[in-house]
Amino acid sequence: MIDATDSSSTRPYLIRALYEWCTDNGFTPFIAVLVDESVRVPNEYVKDGEIVLNISFDATSALKLGNEYIEFKGRFGGVARDILVPVDRVLAIYARENGQGMAFPMLASSGEASAQAPATEGEPATLISVSTSPDDKGPDGPRPGGGSRPALTRVK
Repeated sequence: MIDATDSSSTRPYLIRALYEWCTDNGFTPFIAVLVDESVRVPNEYVKDGEIVLNISFDATSALKLGNEYIEFKGRFGGVARDILVPVDRVLAIYARENGQGMAFPMLASSGEASAQAPATEGEPATLISVSTSPDDKGPDGPRPGGGSRPALTRVK
């Protein structure tokens, strides 16, 4: 019998499920990522240690939503870049059009303080609604230095 502490994280499965829900309903799936040295993204698009990525079919090439990593090629300012995001660095996945999605608890790693309230892997994800300003639009997501960040709101 498998002990709950030995089972794998639900995070990658929930990310894939919400990605599928977004695409089935014609929405654009975005992920908010807490950036550290394990995340491979264009640093000029990172703001306050976070980046929001458009992971839609139209915005990515060779997208892989794995259990450990989210990998794809994406265009930033017209330049193709290889993106690698450890699944445990994903803060949220949501639909750009209506802000519905899910936020995940952040675990402190390597002794660093968590970006959110302390959490454990067993702690449930939270349904969210994300609001963005009109200047956050565009196929490549937010532009560096421009626009406001998406605001996550808990929905209970």
